[in-house]
Amino acid sequence: MIRLLIVDDHPIWREAVERDLVDRGYEVVGAATSAGRAVEVAKATRPDVVVMDLQLGTDSGVDATAEIVAALPDTRVLVLSASGEPPDVLAAVKNGASGYLVKSASLDELDDAIRRTAEGDAVFSPGLAGLLLGEYRRLQDEPVTEGPVLTGRETEVLRLVARGLSARQVASRLVISHRTVENHVQNTLRKLQLHNRAELVRYALEHGLDDVDGD
Repeated sequence: MIRLLIVDDHPIWREAVERDLVDRGYEVVGAATSAGRAVEVAKATRPDVVVMDLQLGTDSGVDATAEIVAALPDTRVLVLSASGEPPDVLAAVKNGASGYLVKSASLDELDDAIRRTAEGDAVFSPGLAGLLLGEYRRLQDEPVTEGPVLTGRETEVLRLVARGLSARQVASRLVISHRTVENHVQNTLRKLQLHNRAELVRYALEHGLDDVDGD
């Protein structure tokens, strides 16, 4: 059973989400309405996934995300926000969020996103990954040319992972086996000295990968 912490400053919304997720078989180990309280509860309960709103009254879910990820490396943060603006997505991912879903998502989409986040995937609402990577490219003063050399296939896999595709979806897209995708991911993590798919997404952002709008 996946253990969740739900962070949102709107009680009606938070309680409805909690009720729906409990019905889907999740264990909700805590709830919080502020960044500070979210960090406290996360440290006390050590959830698998934190479902994090960004706007917490005068607090920032981005700040809470950064603190939680720093304190609890095994806990993943999935942002669930009303905002789909690239700067908000960029700030969340740069501060450690594993994924980003807008609140217009269906319960099925939220369910799938939480399960994939718990498994280590980077998950985004449709279109956000491309917008995010494109926005980050525009913010770069100079392209980054140094760093470990990835093979062409490793780069293809990295781009698709950064767009939020699961390993099985990447395998289907590239017409290769699921095991081959996992091997490429592990090789890329080793070369880049990273630990998980969320860090791969941040690497992709920081290096302005191209072709994010392609299929």
